[in-house]
Amino acid sequence: MKRKEAPTSAKSPPKRARAEVPEYHLAPSVKDEDGSIQWPAPKAQMERAREIIVHAAKQKKTLIVPDKDADGLSAGAILRHTLILLGLPPELIAVHLLSKGNTVHSEEERQKMAEHNPSFVFVIDHGSRAAPPVIDADHTALVIDHHFATDADFPKDSHHVSACHSPPVATSALLTYDLCEPLHPGVYDRCAWLAIVGTYGDLGSTIKWEPPFPDMREALKKHTKKKLSDVVSVLNAPRRTATYDVRSAWDALCDTSEPAPILKNPRLEAARKEVSAEVERCTHTAPKFSPDGKVAVFRIRSEAQVHPVIATRWAGHLNSKKLEIVLVANEGYLPGKVNFSCRIPRSARGREPPISIIERLRYYASLSEPQKTDNDGVQTAKEDARPLLERLGENFARGHVQASGGIVNAEEFDELMRLMEIGVKSPKDENQEQSPAKKKMKASIDPGQKNTLMGYFGKTSKAGS
Repeated sequence: MKRKEAPTSAKSPPKRARAEVPEYHLAPSVKDEDGSIQWPAPKAQMERAREIIVHAAKQKKTLIVPDKDADGLSAGAILRHTLILLGLPPELIAVHLLSKGNTVHSEEERQKMAEHNPSFVFVIDHGSRAAPPVIDADHTALVIDHHFATDADFPKDSHHVSACHSPPVATSALLTYDLCEPLHPGVYDRCAWLAIVGTYGDLGSTIKWEPPFPDMREALKKHTKKKLSDVVSVLNAPRRTATYDVRSAWDALCDTSEPAPILKNPRLEAARKEVSAEVERCTHTAPKFSPDGKVAVFRIRSEAQVHPVIATRWAGHLNSKKLEIVLVANEGYLPGKVNFSCRIPRSARGREPPISIIERLRYYASLSEPQKTDNDGVQTAKEDARPLLERLGENFARGHVQASGGIVNAEEFDELMRLMEIGVKSPKDENQEQSPAKKKMKASIDPGQKNTLMGYFGKTSKAGS
């Protein structure tokens, strides 16, 4: 006997349908000059990059400079494995991992890279911009990347292969794998799982391995989707800790050609537990919104790099027709700085035209703040009269159009929040607060009800203080 459906209240609002998000691999591709699909990057860039890799393998001292996350580290490991398969002795391959808070373009990092005296330098997954040569000494530099950039946004005299203009945009690990796979028959067995790990790290494990993505069914059957997803988690953990222990993750990748030993690494597991606890501490911070409801801002304070994790988490949970950007700002990661991460909420990912976080952030930063006046009504001059967009610097609004962020001075970040009017209520909201209907509705709420949204955010509200 079938049970009857429970009666629903006529006053109960219908559940809001989840936004339909197109499958990632179905993004419209662009065509190369010969009419073929341009994927994962322009053909001329791919061919030149392979030439450089093969040339580097001919007994040349090589420096790999990977980014700190699962995608960048996996890409660096794929390249290292390939160079060894092609005959380059491991002792001729060095790695440079950036210090906490630095970029590959900072003078301090350029000097440290030059100390390796490399003939070839591979800069992987760092994003890029117009800059001096990677190092001052004679060298060949190849930038392998997928972050948004124009052809002018690369170090002087460097070569580059970029996936950013070849949708569906490949991760740096997948791009590096596609570069290296034709160069040696052993690359698939040793590196296919690394390409999956890097892809899961940036795009999530729900990605479908359909064309133009390569066929990874054999690798997934051998290692399993769950195991490779767990590898992403432990690889990402060390660089998120307060000690910024990226070296542990890199060494774990270099010491194995299989994913299983990585999951048994005690240092990586300890880092994962440490980061999970810090995410839980900070994630309950209550958001503040822009008056138009398009931006939600969470402000936290942590020495750990948990702001991207929390941004991704809330982008999957917050559901609003108005919301376009989730921004998590960490005021405790670097002294005097604010590190922030932005994500497009799931409910906004299928909108037309597509939302570009980079364009939106730059728009807000280009607005003018009203000039302050002293007690006599005289306008006071700013110490730095340059527009905010200029003062925010090169590390503002970097990354992807759907996953951007930056590192800026605390004072400039506060000014950006004022320009975005974060926490300022719209006139409509203020009027509604005073309306008799709203007061009557509020009075009818059960005072014993404890399961409230603000109760959730209040659990660990000290995280943002």
